[in-house]
Amino acid sequence: MQPLAGQDLLHTQPRLMHWLTTATAVSAVVAAASFLQPPDATATTPRDIRAGHRSAAAHGAAPDPAKVAFPVACGPHRLDVTQQASGDLDGDGTTETVAVVRCHSETGTPPSSVYVLAQSAGPRAAPRIVATLLAPAQQLSVRKLALRDRAVSVDVEGYSSLDVPRCCPDVRKSVKWQWQGGKFVQSELPAALHTERV
Repeated sequence: MQPLAGQDLLHTQPRLMHWLTTATAVSAVVAAASFLQPPDATATTPRDIRAGHRSAAAHGAAPDPAKVAFPVACGPHRLDVTQQASGDLDGDGTTETVAVVRCHSETGTPPSSVYVLAQSAGPRAAPRIVATLLAPAQQLSVRKLALRDRAVSVDVEGYSSLDVPRCCPDVRKSVKWQWQGGKFVQSELPAALHTERV
């Protein structure tokens, strides 16, 4: 069969008007599609992206206790970070870390220290200690650390007298600190604690 040809088959002869009509139709379809979105669709603008980036940067990574030189004298023994927890303790939008540390020992129960760490301004700077919640001189060992509602809670154990063997604490209590009025306020323990503004 011979292929059909002739003036009546316009699609076989591309003309300028034909292409202009096609281009106009395609443009109309694309424009209409841009207005048709799911009802829950939202646009993300560069401003939204920048705001999200600032929010993530504000919270930042939690300070790493492994990068801190704690003021605890352990002699020939190493210092162990036994527990840690992170959160925004003072409501300023940044993350602090609470670290429980003590000198390493194979026997006995060395006293614990509890420190609050904040991230330093420099990207490579070590975190800084902004509060000492529990000092080794208080001769207490931390059994459990928890962060809840911006409050630091620890279960501690200690000794009622020097006659109690150092292996066997006979005093147990709970201690809590919460950021109030620009400082960490402690309940349960009457000892004065050193604090700085976070």
